[in-house]
Amino acid sequence: MSLTSAATLATLDRTGPRRITDLAAVEGVTQPAMTALVRVMEGSGLVERRGDPSDRRVTLVCLTEAGASYVRRRRQAGVHAFERLIGELTGDEVEALVAALPALKHLAELESQDREGPKQ
Repeated sequence: MSLTSAATLATLDRTGPRRITDLAAVEGVTQPAMTALVRVMEGSGLVERRGDPSDRRVTLVCLTEAGASYVRRRRQAGVHAFERLIGELTGDEVEALVAALPALKHLAELESQDREGPKQ
């Protein structure tokens, strides 16, 4: 799976259903490229298109259960990789990481806000 596909699935998991135009902007690709990507992920059963109940002209891209499961498995694999690597650090290095956690959390929040753009 491409990084853009994985990032798009993670965005949908974090933010819920989105328009293709919104996904394209968040992921930094063109609308035609996102449309093609959604078509592939739809064919793989990871996403589906649904009508927007508030505007029948709009189609939203939504995660399927298979897509949500894929995102959870990827995140868990990342957690296990970090656990293994942190286990190889010295006590002082672990303490330094713990001390840095508030700043890292803030960076993640800033990045998330930047990627999601304005709230709808």
